[in-house]
Amino acid sequence: MPVVCKSGAELEKMRRSGQIVRQVLEATRAIVAPGVSTMDLERVAEKKILESGAVSAFKGYHDYPRVLCTSINNEIVHGIPSEKRKLKAGDIVSIDCGVVLDGYYGDSAITVAVGGDEAITPEHKKLLEVTEASLKRAIEKMRIGNTVGDVGAAVQDVVEASGFSVVREFVGHGIGTKLHEDPQVPNYGAYGTGMKLREGMVFAIEPMVNVGKPGSRVLDDHWTAVTEDGSYSAHFEHCVAVTKNGPLVLTA
Repeated sequence: MPVVCKSGAELEKMRRSGQIVRQVLEATRAIVAPGVSTMDLERVAEKKILESGAVSAFKGYHDYPRVLCTSINNEIVHGIPSEKRKLKAGDIVSIDCGVVLDGYYGDSAITVAVGGDEAITPEHKKLLEVTEASLKRAIEKMRIGNTVGDVGAAVQDVVEASGFSVVREFVGHGIGTKLHEDPQVPNYGAYGTGMKLREGMVFAIEPMVNVGKPGSRVLDDHWTAVTEDGSYSAHFEHCVAVTKNGPLVLTA
């Protein structure tokens, strides 16, 4: 599929979708606490999406049953909200949300320490900081004339310099009038390789970073991806447009 470059008007529509996603993530982050279930997060998110006039990008996508993905500790991505999954102090939980508004998609993710930073181990605090820092470094590479390889290599450099590893099986992606558009945007790569970035390209950049080895496997629910070695994993994501004025984060 050819990569679609968006016009200024299209980017404004995507920014509105992105802002709804941001509001949903902030509303769910606000209730993260010991004893809260991932289904509690789901209910807050679904209500917020409904009130905004948007539609969930996830619920019904390949029969996925929820509006959020909530992935705890060694779960990398695509954890399914459930009444049975209660958050505990010291957990980390990735909250991933996507919406569509007026035909344009927004997609973003955060990872939150349950009970606050003081409740998690120094290693897991560092994991969250490094994963978010790798996303910021990748966003800086979203400039006209750079390459997809530059974006992935930026993530990989930050992560591996800190002694963590980048998940290989799940990658970022183009986004626009579909949730997943070309190109794929790996969180690893070589500088100067791959497709050149052009004005109007929009990528969902989403580092998924493991404390231990990069390997993953999918559980019997056919959705939840976990680390092969049981180590903790963090996930942050933003939708970012390439503009003549530099990177534009649509979900900030």
